[in-house]
Amino acid sequence: MPQKLYYLTTEITPFANPTHLGDFSVNVPFALQEKGHDIRTVIPKYGYVSERKYILREVIRLREIPFEFAGEEKIASAKSAFIPKTRVQIYFLEDDYWFTPLTNLVYKAKNGRVLSDNGERYGYFAKAVLSTLPHLFWSPDIFICNGWQSAMVPGIFKAHFENIDDTFYKQIKTVLVIHDFDEYSDISRDDLELAEIPVDPSLKGNIINVYDVAAYDTDAIIIFDKPGRNISELLLKQPGIKANKKKVSIIKWSDDEAPDYGSISDQMDKILEKLSK
Repeated sequence: MPQKLYYLTTEITPFANPTHLGDFSVNVPFALQEKGHDIRTVIPKYGYVSERKYILREVIRLREIPFEFAGEEKIASAKSAFIPKTRVQIYFLEDDYWFTPLTNLVYKAKNGRVLSDNGERYGYFAKAVLSTLPHLFWSPDIFICNGWQSAMVPGIFKAHFENIDDTFYKQIKTVLVIHDFDEYSDISRDDLELAEIPVDPSLKGNIINVYDVAAYDTDAIIIFDKPGRNISELLLKQPGIKANKKKVSIIKWSDDEAPDYGSISDQMDKILEKLSK
């Protein structure tokens, strides 16, 4: 059954692809669109992305969207384009402070140092993206939240948007898609508090894995196991994932170098279909 899917990511080739997520975020949305789904993607607008080269267009209703983050009033805007060689729409979320200064390494400085404010940055991204819905005049059936970068979306949605008396936020499901399991997914409790995300009392410590936090709020979890990297075994030992293991589906990649995106999207489609029932 065709569904409306809002695909949240921080990488889409050729705009940003420091990891394999960039190519994934081209091929899987395209394959899901080919299945008849109304899919739209959203990504931060990095300063190095050429608006002229990729024909980014102003959308009047997506200018100066107000929202609150960390107790302060914020303003975000977005431009629209298409993923090259497809008809998959992409929105570029703009912010001069959080996204424009980033290099094509995205999560790191040029010296290779991991950016210490990644947690706050992607909490901001989550809140801003969720705030765009009324301005899109479009409401998805499912948020597809890719990686640690979008893992704060389920918690923010549950806490601040799900119960809004507004047709744009009614009956939306969230799916957490986990591509990798590394140090990036560990964030400070302070960043979670800043984004006003409830943390289950069972999760202790000042550094918390964001997948554990999201597991309590998301409707489904998809974990990708790749040849030689069965991250599901590790993730299912994590307290939050373990406590919500009924939500977990595992998709095994047959080839990490040349993924079968057709097979991957077929399996994802079946999981998404179950959420609509």
